[in-house]
Amino acid sequence: MNWVSQLQETAQRGDWSAVALTLQQRYHAGDWTQLSVDEVASLVSLAIAVLKSGDFQERWDVAKVFPGLREAAIAPLITLVQDEDEQPETRWFAVRLLGEARHPAAIQALVELLNSEDDDLREIASETLATFGTHAIASLTDLLSAPETRLLAVQALTQIRHSVTIAPLLTVVQDDNATIRAMTIEALGSFHDPQVPPILIQALTDPAASVRRAAIAGLAVRTDLTESLGLVNRFVDRLWDLNIGVCQQAAIALGRIGADAATDAAVDALSRAIAAANTPEILQVEIIRALAWIGTPPAFYSLQNLLENPRRQAAQVSQEIAIALGRWADPGLKSAAAQVLAQSLNQEFAQVPQIQQAIALALGQLQQPIAIEPLIQLLASQDARIGLHAIAALKQIQPQQTHQQLAALQASQDISPELRHGIAIALQEWQIELPQ
Repeated sequence: MNWVSQLQETAQRGDWSAVALTLQQRYHAGDWTQLSVDEVASLVSLAIAVLKSGDFQERWDVAKVFPGLREAAIAPLITLVQDEDEQPETRWFAVRLLGEARHPAAIQALVELLNSEDDDLREIASETLATFGTHAIASLTDLLSAPETRLLAVQALTQIRHSVTIAPLLTVVQDDNATIRAMTIEALGSFHDPQVPPILIQALTDPAASVRRAAIAGLAVRTDLTESLGLVNRFVDRLWDLNIGVCQQAAIALGRIGADAATDAAVDALSRAIAAANTPEILQVEIIRALAWIGTPPAFYSLQNLLENPRRQAAQVSQEIAIALGRWADPGLKSAAAQVLAQSLNQEFAQVPQIQQAIALALGQLQQPIAIEPLIQLLASQDARIGLHAIAALKQIQPQQTHQQLAALQASQDISPELRHGIAIALQEWQIELPQ
């Protein structure tokens, strides 16, 4: 009885550790070179059996011998990958091994796996296809010609971020399937190739919202083309798109363009959009974030105007403005931001607890002395959360002097019982080292 037959008997006993170890030893000793086709097929079956029935370590060990099995292992591995009844870990190993095989049939199997309902398997298949690099591009390009495989081929090509994929992707930018167009535009947007910008510009008016969003995202990173392509005006057009997701993407793009090019045109467009009576709340929030990202004085004044003239804006919008002003990066405007926030506490819209908490947090982040007095007044609130936010903010603004000011106020007879109670809690919660 030769060693292959003996190994089959070992497998019948379920001793997968011994099977994996023997396969490794025989492989490294070169004992496979004299085997017949049938014997190699037997080894493939044994290795597959370890993948299916062994524990993680046994699977890990047997995986090391698959390179020696060459093409004989491809079909069984594909069968294993496609078997939805198999354990996820078993299929995971099979996917990895197919990736290492670098075989055309393996590429096809991995492409099909991109349509799996298992998120983990889709992810590992995409990652594995990406490792094939340019080796997979020819096979995937051939799959573009058939409608039934085109979507899967595009999915795989978009995972291979290599300039060689530009040519095949350009052949499907006008595909009837909007999903294919969107994926293609998204992938092309990552390349700084002269063929790409005109394609993205054209896609800005695509009938499918997903394609328009992808085109905006791709152009937003091309700040070097802001003037030559008139990107601000193009994004402004999409800021009034019928699809709210496209509008949000346009706001993000204007924020990026405005920050890099410091263009007032982006600020003006965003300010007009947020002031419009029919602008949805979720778009208002995105516009506020874009203005904050731009960070220029005109952007600041736009947010200031919104907070000083709130009209009937939603609480979340006011909170977002407070958050934005609290994180303002320009040192020259931090004091002005603190003043705007402090004054807003007296307005009717700011009597909402969530807004008061947001303003207190923002004032603490700005660390401006002008905020101390209004924050102390918040200590009188009957809402304990507002008081805690005010205390946290006060600790960040000249903490030692602020502590002394609170202690002096507590001894005063000219404060309300509510404020006295709030100050007592603040002093009790204070965590600073006072001088000895």
